[in-house]
Amino acid sequence: MNFHKTSLALISLLLGLLLASPVWAVDVGKAAPDFTLASMTGKNLRLADYRGKVVMINFWATWCAPCRKELPYLEALYKKYKGKGFVLLGVNVDKNPDVAREMAAEFKISFPVLFDNLQKISKRYKLKAMPSTVILDRSGKVRYVHLGYKKGYEKKYAKNIKALLAR
Repeated sequence: MNFHKTSLALISLLLGLLLASPVWAVDVGKAAPDFTLASMTGKNLRLADYRGKVVMINFWATWCAPCRKELPYLEALYKKYKGKGFVLLGVNVDKNPDVAREMAAEFKISFPVLFDNLQKISKRYKLKAMPSTVILDRSGKVRYVHLGYKKGYEKKYAKNIKALLAR
């Protein structure tokens, strides 16, 4: 009897800790933390400069197989919606920006690629999966968070983007 009570108490405690632990430093409905990062073009880009647009922030790495699968879909989304008030910021977390440049060239990426090679922004966003995608409304508030990537997520992204562009 004591064993069961102790086990239940331990399980309850662990579940409580897991549920209380934030997966993200940002919460849906709250402002996304601002950041400035160097881009592939050499220019520094600041998140706050995109207020008034729907912004997708996609954290990715060259060593991440799902990221490789997702990049062509992201490029297609960017091309489809970029003239409609949408911007996609690809935040690469590799320590060496050169490998990110090579992969971006391989996939013919035209959206801005930013370098978080010291992983300061990734830590602020407390990434738990790779890739990770955060979609912001025009005011800079987090509206959607997607962890990882599986085929079909691009449909969710498009639905999220269309809904925010319609506001």
